[in-house]
Amino acid sequence: MKFLLVLLCLAMPMAKRKIMADKSTSTVTYSAKHPLHKWDGVSHDVNCAMIYNDETKLPESVAVSIKVASFDSDNNNRDSHAMEVLDGIKYPNVTFVSSDIKPGSDGQLVAKGTLTFHGIAKAITVPVTRKEAGNTMTLTGEFPVSLTDYKIERPSLMGMKTEDDLLLKINAVFKL
Repeated sequence: MKFLLVLLCLAMPMAKRKIMADKSTSTVTYSAKHPLHKWDGVSHDVNCAMIYNDETKLPESVAVSIKVASFDSDNNNRDSHAMEVLDGIKYPNVTFVSSDIKPGSDGQLVAKGTLTFHGIAKAITVPVTRKEAGNTMTLTGEFPVSLTDYKIERPSLMGMKTEDDLLLKINAVFKL
């Protein structure tokens, strides 16, 4: 009887499981602006996990961690200066941990959680688009981050400071 019960449990899909994002295809990008130019910095070193519910076919929670030093803006001087401005040694990671994910309008999801950046944790809400193709789910979202809200002095070039807001964009790819 016990053997039959074990086989039955093995045949049933798990209701919830932890899935890690595919690091080879996932990215986090920041976009910044200065009066003279704008640029993007991209991290391909995205550590992201979700708890996926096989019954509802929805993510129930997500956690993302990115090393500040992993962002590449195609300019080594700018990247080195960013490490200084962001205190990348003292605060090496930017993290987001969801506290609630709900279906929103137009098939989107709404993820509420905490963004920790430069040692400061703040509650944020991120609209997330979910796309599925075959056995792959891609979650994408973007949201502004105010440097002054996180007590980061805005960098300057030629006496002009960058804009206060960065745009953070996440593209997390999961194999279901």
